[in-house]
Amino acid sequence: MFFSFDGIDGAGKSTQLELFCHWLRELGHDVVSCRDPGSTRIGERIRELLLSVEDQPMDNTTEMLLYMAARAQLVQEFIRPQLQLGRTVVTDRFLLSNVVYQGHAGGLDVGSIWQVGDIATAGLVPDTYFVLDISVDAAMARIARTPDRMERKGAEYFQRVRQGFLDEASRRPDTIVVVDAERTVDDVQTSIRAAVEQRWNNP
Repeated sequence: MFFSFDGIDGAGKSTQLELFCHWLRELGHDVVSCRDPGSTRIGERIRELLLSVEDQPMDNTTEMLLYMAARAQLVQEFIRPQLQLGRTVVTDRFLLSNVVYQGHAGGLDVGSIWQVGDIATAGLVPDTYFVLDISVDAAMARIARTPDRMERKGAEYFQRVRQGFLDEASRRPDTIVVVDAERTVDDVQTSIRAAVEQRWNNP
């Protein structure tokens, strides 16, 4: 199985992903996790370039393609081999992020990004995307560290990002689950587990 956690920065992805992996292991699953971009030497180098706080303008298409390059390496070097070994893979972000950040919020054609993503991933799609939904104000208040290059794009940009996630979820309800992330950590995790159990019981 293959799961992806997504949402605007500050939604609580890392915490929920860790709790989710712990739960799956308690159920007997062999679980590995990764982050996109990253988790490979090439991916981490690209991540540094993408998230650097240096004042270096980057074209949206360049940005999208760099994410795709890191993802292609992640799929071929890590995700697909782990799935072939029978392990469950849980990733912090995947293709949906590109569609929303560079497409819905950045102005690139959404359909074209899905097509490029299909090439980059060789058709690999998560069984479920969990989108942790939270208001932009609440998310920004949670970010205590120095914002990276993407996080500095401002509230208006992230309003478009949030709406993009919701729009994609309405178009792809079979693979995208929206979870209200403005509740307690335990309540959010309970909703995530319930969604998985429902899908397991209704394949």
